[in-house]
Amino acid sequence: MIADLFSIIAPVLFGVAVGYAWTKFGRPFDTAFATSLVFNIGTPLLVFATLTELKIDPAAFGEIALVALTALIGFIVLAFVVLKIAGLSLPTYWPSVTMPNSGNMGLPLCFLAFGQEGLGIGIIVYTVISMGQFTFSVAVSTGSLSLRELTRIPLIYTAVAALAVMAFDYEVPNWLANTASIYGQLVIPLMLIALGVSLASLKPAGLPRSLALSVARFAIGLGVGVVVVEFFDLEGVARGVVILQSAMPAAVFNYMLALRYDNDPPEVAGLIITSTLISFITLPGLLLFVL
Repeated sequence: MIADLFSIIAPVLFGVAVGYAWTKFGRPFDTAFATSLVFNIGTPLLVFATLTELKIDPAAFGEIALVALTALIGFIVLAFVVLKIAGLSLPTYWPSVTMPNSGNMGLPLCFLAFGQEGLGIGIIVYTVISMGQFTFSVAVSTGSLSLRELTRIPLIYTAVAALAVMAFDYEVPNWLANTASIYGQLVIPLMLIALGVSLASLKPAGLPRSLALSVARFAIGLGVGVVVVEFFDLEGVARGVVILQSAMPAAVFNYMLALRYDNDPPEVAGLIITSTLISFITLPGLLLFVL
């Protein structure tokens, strides 16, 4: 069992360590380019390739999406309660305590722990979380809600295209399937390396508070994940993926929002770094629980 756990965790640690060391040794890394490449090309192609290859039934897609949305609402409510009790700023901390890192860390772990099926389900959860980041997180950060932000998420379009392919039982041409598969494969290693680069680049502050909120992020995510899978009676891979994605640390995307809207970026950086480090400690136990 220890060897199995290490085979899952080692690739994640390796990718993050490469990115971290790359930055610390002064090597250039264009984070903006890498993020844009992953978000606008790699992830949409990964979504299309995985969903069409697995031929996930649209009804099953909808069920997992509903589960993920229910979990997201639970994250939002409980994070609000925690921050109100603690008397902390909502624009600064609410998105970070709410949103798990279902992309950079979640997708690689889903694939390594549960294979291609786990990656497919993880992508559905990631799609819902991404929509939440571009609506809820942006609204909290700016004080206003703009649904137009959803039109800027390329993976939504490829997810819809994949659902259409499956609904009409359309055979994807080999040239398209191969292209999506090859270029979608760059996402997972690049996500992990970019996460390491981000951790090395962030300038944290308020570490004691960050530690407490990091524990809250993990507890909220794990607790809501377990309740939701029990409520919807999920089993097997679907159960494991939803819990795993729910318990991920704070998403790096929240730091980008804090920078853009000047919502105390050092505090957000501290929360992201601390929650990510804690996740490396809790990950073996979490994997034992979901496998």
